[in-house]
Amino acid sequence: MTSYLDFEKPIAALEARILELRDTADEGSLDIEAEIEKLRTKSAKMLADTYSKLTPWQKTQVARHPERPHFKDFVAGLFDEFLPLGGDRNFGDDQAILGGFARLGDRRLVVIGHEKGDDTQSRLRHNFGMGKPEGYRKAIRLMDMADRFSLPVLTLVDTSGAFPGVSAEERGQAEAIARSTEKCLSLGVPMVAVIVGEGGSGGAVALAAAERVLMFEHAVYSVISPEGCASILWRTSDKADVAADAMQITAQNLERLGVIDRIISEPVGGAHRDQNLAIAYLGKAIEEEFEQLEKLDREALRRIRREKFLQIGAL
Repeated sequence: MTSYLDFEKPIAALEARILELRDTADEGSLDIEAEIEKLRTKSAKMLADTYSKLTPWQKTQVARHPERPHFKDFVAGLFDEFLPLGGDRNFGDDQAILGGFARLGDRRLVVIGHEKGDDTQSRLRHNFGMGKPEGYRKAIRLMDMADRFSLPVLTLVDTSGAFPGVSAEERGQAEAIARSTEKCLSLGVPMVAVIVGEGGSGGAVALAAAERVLMFEHAVYSVISPEGCASILWRTSDKADVAADAMQITAQNLERLGVIDRIISEPVGGAHRDQNLAIAYLGKAIEEEFEQLEKLDREALRRIRREKFLQIGAL
């Protein structure tokens, strides 16, 4: 059963009424069936209208929806084979950042991404998708392997940011993020990064410094969370909606600004309402991007990345 967000309460009331009528209807009652169909049409229209004019803060809530597909869902739905690889060969294996070799149709590639988890136990195990230094060093190791074996790299970004704990700082969090970003920029193989949910701060950029950056329609990408920005500017997180609007964190804003290259459509009502369809949309977009990028040589790929990021914010 779908969990409804605050702004979806009118839709939730309609869908609850539909369920109530269905449960109490006499079998074969034409009057009840007609009423249910009328309510379904009204609910579908309300859902489409609501999602066609979401505010940046509402998109943030959709991007964080607990039922939105995560890394493991994309892996299961997209790839015919997936061989996970773990460890940074230094400290340990971070479960917030996962990756390995995969096969998408006839194409072999390396896939890396954040995993948030989908229940209390798995969220704790995956640290809510907040990567630690060993996670970013694992990503570097996987990208090195991709470069060595001439395999394209796909990253699926979904994190509120890198883990900010003291232990992570002691193990070189900032350096690991910087090295991971550097590795993305220096790759001689095609790289496509997709913001599938939240793209938060350096923890996201470290896996998204690609020549092609895609975003789901209702994903968000920003240097800081709206709550964090509001806490700094107004000393309260209550103005997170104002901050979200000012930061221009939506896919539509960022495509206009040249930060991302393509928006991937989501099912009406968000990816959480039809995970399989959202995954299919993603798979189609990825294949189209790699088909174009694989025509380029190593130096052309590096040049495109360099020019892309140097142009961001240029007057």
